[in-house]
Amino acid sequence: MVAQIIFLVLTLAAIALFTVNLRKIIRNIRLGKPVNRQDQPQKRLLTMLRVAFGQSKMVVRPIPAFLHFFVYIGFVIINIEVLEIMIDGLFGTHRIFNGLGGLYNFLIGSFEILAFTVWVSCAIFLVRRNILKIKRFSGVEMKSWPKSDANYILITEILLMSAFLFMNAADAKLQVMGASHYVTAGAFPVSQYLMNILPASESALIMIERSCWWFHIIGILAFLNYLPYSKHFHILFAFPNTYFSNLEPKGEFTNMASVTNEVKAMLDPSFIPAETEAGKFGAKDVTDLSWVNLMNAYTCTECGRCTSVCPANITGKLLSPRKIMMDTRDRITEVGQNIDKHGAEHQDGKSLLDDYISREEIWACTSCNACVEACPVNIDPLQIIMELRRFAVMEESQAPGSINAMLGNIENNQAPWKYSPADRFNWAQES
Repeated sequence: MVAQIIFLVLTLAAIALFTVNLRKIIRNIRLGKPVNRQDQPQKRLLTMLRVAFGQSKMVVRPIPAFLHFFVYIGFVIINIEVLEIMIDGLFGTHRIFNGLGGLYNFLIGSFEILAFTVWVSCAIFLVRRNILKIKRFSGVEMKSWPKSDANYILITEILLMSAFLFMNAADAKLQVMGASHYVTAGAFPVSQYLMNILPASESALIMIERSCWWFHIIGILAFLNYLPYSKHFHILFAFPNTYFSNLEPKGEFTNMASVTNEVKAMLDPSFIPAETEAGKFGAKDVTDLSWVNLMNAYTCTECGRCTSVCPANITGKLLSPRKIMMDTRDRITEVGQNIDKHGAEHQDGKSLLDDYISREEIWACTSCNACVEACPVNIDPLQIIMELRRFAVMEESQAPGSINAMLGNIENNQAPWKYSPADRFNWAQES
């Protein structure tokens, strides 16, 4: 009973702590401006199934896609086994589902094979990051915590899979020895090769099996509460993020209703605009962005695919789309922490633009949408960049000289060039 009570307390505490942190993140996301993403539910569902469940955008890079597939499938399927662990932990049973017979043997055998593939995949990912040093895993934003975060998770997954396999190996050996409480159940295609390195003592085997069992479940509960502080939060948010992603063509930008109404009124004096809420143009801080932008930030996997295809970054410009998303997440997290400490009205005098993202970064963007196309979970860094640009131009009248010259030409010549409309076709005249 003591073990069951400890298990129950740990489980409830882990779930409660995760719930508190999840509610804070949802609260932070809701600080964003409203935007309608409830349209076309069938198309949105198909997008989520294809991109999040089907991992369709991962296959552009076959090697990591192949490895990630095993980690993804292993994570989903092996956690079915956690259900049995939970029941055993609460009721003091052992392998409660053993009554399934041949199906149970098939499941445990499949779990072991998947656990081994997850182990190997994570080991290869560690080599790619720390020995081969794949370029897209580096960058000015990938220092300190962001760099360590991935390693922590990969090492933790290796340890969890190792604990699972050694737990099964000790269990299988205890079954052969006829130890009480260890019912004969399960197939062990991988852990059977670990049995020979385990001690022959029944008491030592029970100690190993119980230690691995507790390590495995405590590790899962700890991993659950690590997610809100990690880039691996995409494990949960990838699904709503792809569901609520932008379904319009990638080259189509949104128009601001207030500006559209003003233009229509200029073209048609009889036009009567609908009532629109007065507000600032674009975004200076995260609370000026939409809630979808903020959810994008929390979903970012920091994989670097966006930055690796960004033409501005490739040519040495300061812009990194990954950094845009990481900075947005860091800033909204800071805003949320300020609310927790000082209340909703607190102003810390900082903003996303200038304090986190520089002017040089946003004006380096070519708006080509390569980053949006490359993201495996449909994150849109370009939308954030464009909102920051809108604020700089329309609220502050601050833009690079070349941009100001272009805007002046459009105003005076109805074209980006310095030539007047009357001279536009001079090039076609015969000399």
